[in-house]
Amino acid sequence: MDTLNELYKVILSRKENPAEGSYTAYLFDKGIDKILKKVGEECAEVIIASKNNENSEILYEIADLTYHLLVLMAEKGIALTELEDELGERAKKQGNLKEMKVTDKNT
Repeated sequence: MDTLNELYKVILSRKENPAEGSYTAYLFDKGIDKILKKVGEECAEVIIASKNNENSEILYEIADLTYHLLVLMAEKGIALTELEDELGERAKKQGNLKEMKVTDKNT
């Protein structure tokens, strides 16, 4: 997680002190709609790469998605430690398969 921590620190730095020519600063300047558009695009690219079944391509796209999710977190004021805490809580759960809802279509 050191790499993610370092990347997140750079992202926060670009938000607070925009550097000219910085893609991260550009995203913050354009705002939430641009950030969300990029997250959506990267999600689609992960899906397509996964269908192509080439692990190096999948990894590349997951890295892009992760970066854009970190930008979204910074934009929304969510600390990386909050994500780590949430994942830690989920890791403690066992047998956490959500029950499927049964709907009576006759009512």
